[in-house]
Amino acid sequence: MTEPKQYPPPNEQPLVQHLLELRDRLMRIVLVVIVLFLALFAFANDLYTYLAEPLLRHMVEGTSMIATQVVSPFLTPFKLALVMSIFIAVPYILYQAWGFMAPGLYQHEKKLVYPLLLSSTILFYAGMAFAYYVVFPLVFGFLTGIAPEGVAVTPDITYYLDFTIKMFFAFGLAFEVPIATILVVWSGISTAEKLAAKRPYVIVGAFVFAMLLTPPDVISQTLLAIPMWILFELGLIFSRFYAKPEEKENSIGGDAAPASPPTAKEAAATATSATTTTENPVEAAAADPLNQSEAGPGDADYGESAGYDDANDSGHGEYEPPTEAELDAELDRLEAEEDAEVVEPGGQDTGEAGQSDGQRKSNDDK
Repeated sequence: MTEPKQYPPPNEQPLVQHLLELRDRLMRIVLVVIVLFLALFAFANDLYTYLAEPLLRHMVEGTSMIATQVVSPFLTPFKLALVMSIFIAVPYILYQAWGFMAPGLYQHEKKLVYPLLLSSTILFYAGMAFAYYVVFPLVFGFLTGIAPEGVAVTPDITYYLDFTIKMFFAFGLAFEVPIATILVVWSGISTAEKLAAKRPYVIVGAFVFAMLLTPPDVISQTLLAIPMWILFELGLIFSRFYAKPEEKENSIGGDAAPASPPTAKEAAATATSATTTTENPVEAAAADPLNQSEAGPGDADYGESAGYDDANDSGHGEYEPPTEAELDAELDRLEAEEDAEVVEPGGQDTGEAGQSDGQRKSNDDK
């Protein structure tokens, strides 16, 4: 006897419990970010100097950056320390997100998600490093070199910070292209072959994406679009390891060969016998009276020849009373058996009795 289901099941949590867990994890993330911010705020000015070094290197000697607002010298390093604390806490943020989602995943899915989390973190930091060490020197060298004569390049510290944060985020997000490609293939939305066939559209989309997230110059746009294309190709290569295997047709039977279909003669003979037996069970019983008389209620084949062998079987193992049609068929079969048991002398006696009655009637008429 099966036990009644419990609502909710023991291994599932109600919605309120999920919300409480989400709140706890968000509070942990905020706490870690605050701790990192307090540790970095003491070095906020040094961090900004290091961040502005690619621009200061290309500025004309004797010029410097400026602050156009009264509170900019304080708020700009403050904002930089806060953003840096969030970027540094990315692994812990992903860990908390993983801890919240992991109970809803299967064991094989967990094994596949582990490398994705690690690689996504590394790729995000790699994108930021690529922007700082490769893109910034080329972009700032180009922008300061094309300034008109007599114009002193003195950027505002707030605008420069906003520009660098935007570039860090753009390159960090662009370097996640392999992860996005793997997820698309893993989820079954598309396949590696279909994505490879759309390569020209991906290349154009990479340049459009780079145009929207980079300054209006060809150098930064190209330096963002080309890595995205290369990372897309790497994603296609690694996505083949995450592709879902094709479903096997004979998952239960294994390598067992399917049963061969019946021949035309066998099918015709089966259909003819079934039609004859089902449509007119009385004629079938009269045609083979000996076979019908041998089968009794205790035999396994009793009632099969009458065409209602499965009439009382509903397929659920429960007894169902016979219908009126089945009872009529049974009565007809019994009458046919009785007629078949009448012997030949009895038929002759019946004929003689009928003949003597006819002669007696004719004598009375005379």
